[in-house]
Amino acid sequence: MVCRDLYDYELTTSPEAAAAYTRGVRDLLALRTGAAEAVATSIALDPTFAMGHAALALFGHELCAAVDVRARLRDAELHAGRGTARERSHVHAVAAHVRGDSSALVRHLEAHPRDALLLSTAVPTIAFAGVTEVPEEAWAIVERAIPAYGDDWWFTGLLAFVRQEQGRFDEAMELSCRSLAEEPGAGHSAHARAHAHYETGDHEAGLAWMDGWVTGEGASIDSLSHFSWHAALHELTLGDLDAVRRRYESQLRPERGLGCRALVDSGSLLFRWALTPGADDVPDIAAVASVAGRGVLETPSTPFLALHAAVTLLALGDTGGLGRLATWAAAHAHPTQREVVAPLARALGAMASGRCSRAADELAALAGPTRRLGGSDAQREIVEEARIAALIRAGRWDEARVVLDARLDRRRSPRDESWRRELPRVPAGVS
Repeated sequence: MVCRDLYDYELTTSPEAAAAYTRGVRDLLALRTGAAEAVATSIALDPTFAMGHAALALFGHELCAAVDVRARLRDAELHAGRGTARERSHVHAVAAHVRGDSSALVRHLEAHPRDALLLSTAVPTIAFAGVTEVPEEAWAIVERAIPAYGDDWWFTGLLAFVRQEQGRFDEAMELSCRSLAEEPGAGHSAHARAHAHYETGDHEAGLAWMDGWVTGEGASIDSLSHFSWHAALHELTLGDLDAVRRRYESQLRPERGLGCRALVDSGSLLFRWALTPGADDVPDIAAVASVAGRGVLETPSTPFLALHAAVTLLALGDTGGLGRLATWAAAHAHPTQREVVAPLARALGAMASGRCSRAADELAALAGPTRRLGGSDAQREIVEEARIAALIRAGRWDEARVVLDARLDRRRSPRDESWRRELPRVPAGVS
């Protein structure tokens, strides 16, 4: 009997291993817990199943799953010859991506657009940081796949995320709601809706919906901390710092076993919270650094993790760590590490050492290139917030006002309004 995956591609393995693998991929696509465990079961049932080994290597590389990535890649490549041409291409694409070259993955999707695990990998969402240099390239990959998926609930949610990144917020909301109507626990669809609420300044409604979803249909979601981060971001934007504190203590403390999400979600929230007007007694980000570990902070596996490592090191005032990150990234094979992460780490290093005017200028020069880091607009705007803080510390208040005004043109934000009101005014005739 020929075994097939969720989207009808052949799997060269036993029916039992195929069922476990398919369950794991389905859980990953829905963002449910247990994806890595189910895929691990597939290779326990069939140690020669190359696709299972490749998936675990991918999970270890991107999601910080407790996986020996090198061993899984070795076994995936060892057994790939048993599989179909599509499976061999899939394994090669994963191996090349983990080693720093994602071009094979993009080519694979041109031939096999319904390879949902790799399509998910290609697009920056919750699970993965993406594989392209700029968002438009990821959007094009998804657009090309539209005919292959039809009304599939998972793909509809993925397309919704792309639409909100494109600023097509009404379409994003319609697509995400359509997907959630078919699969109420669909994590990617809920994520797209969360971004649509945030980017349109619909903070009260977005917060109310998110709070209901995470305790209802989304309660079994993996990476729940990211949805908690979305809720906290609404609370932070509304200026409700007491609510931010309650959410952090109950859902986002790094000691809650969040893995890499402690860096991405908890760390970024603490950084932005500390910059917020009226903030005091913000929890120490050292706990996030401890959970992440020096390896992730100074030699992060992806540019997206590097972004969050850099701002965490800045919050720690760790100029040495930022210097080591910059040096490591500058020698990296991946161009985004060299061309974006290294200068970002140097800019934040300048800020950490008190050279805030220089830092502000260097961060301004990175406003465009930071799109190459992966993740979402809402996540990458942490660099913009660091720039605002640098401008204020350098006494360049009029320039800080210009940046804040541009943010307020994008969306309603009581936090940014408060930030702007607190800026000192330069008396007329004084320069």
